Amino acid sequence: MATEQTSARLATMTFASIYPMYVQKVERKDRTVGELHQVITWLTGYDDAGIAEAVADERTFPQFFDKAPAMNPNAALIKGVICGYRVEEIEDPLHQKVRWLDKLVDEVAKGKKMERILRS
Repeated sequence: MATEQTSARLATMTFASIYPMYVQKVERKDRTVGELHQVITWLTGYDDAGIAEAVADERTFPQFFDKAPAMNPNAALIKGVICGYRVEEIEDPLHQKVRWLDKLVDEVAKGKKMERILRS
């Protein structure tokens, strides 16, 4: 099944390998790294220093989410399709968390208002 293969791949992928792509995506759409960090902070509780540390120590996605200071209880409000997956239907917890993050970054890049992105 494709989701099992995806989840296995995500388990070994580092946050540091994806973070520059997130930065490129938001900057290409005239959004800022500050806005990117705002959604990462909202989802995980990492501050700027924590994000920098996660990039520097090349932690895997499981480590990134396991060490997250505070996963946002409203993350379950993130809905929609990203990378062909409906995020609210993903059963694997790691895969869902990564897709939540992808969805938030995508919404920043699309120019959505921060209040809507942060489900407030």
